[in-house]
Amino acid sequence: MDPANRPLSPHLQIYRPQITSVLSILHRISGVGLGLGSLILAYWLISVAAGPEPFDLAQHLVGSPGGILLLIGWTFGLLFHFCNGIRHLFWDAGYGYELSTTYISGWVVTAISVALTAGIWLSVLTARGIS
Repeated sequence: MDPANRPLSPHLQIYRPQITSVLSILHRISGVGLGLGSLILAYWLISVAAGPEPFDLAQHLVGSPGGILLLIGWTFGLLFHFCNGIRHLFWDAGYGYELSTTYISGWVVTAISVALTAGIWLSVLTARGIS
C-alpha cells in the first residue's frame, strides 16, 4: 500500500462527534476561556485601584452589550468546567464508566450549566432593571 494513500485514523472524516468527545473538547476550551476571562477580571480589579476614570472606562467596557456577552460566556465556562470537573471526580473514583451513564451524565452537566447560567444572568439583569 502506498503510504500516501493509507487511511488516517482517528480523523473527523471517519468518526462522528459524540457527546463524550464534544464535552471533552468543550472542557478544554472552557479552561482556556476561564484563563482569558481572568485577565479581564484582573483588568477590572486594577482599574478599581487606578482611580475613577480608569474604573469608569472598565465599567463601560464590561457593561457594554459585548462585555455582557463575554461575561455570560465566562459564567457558562466557569459553571460547565466546575460541573464537568465533578463528573471527572466520579470517574476518578471509578463510577460512571458505563456508556449509558457517561451519556446521561454529559447531558446532565450540560443542562445544569445552561440552567445555572440562565438563572444567574436573569437575576443579574432583573436586578439591574433590564428585563
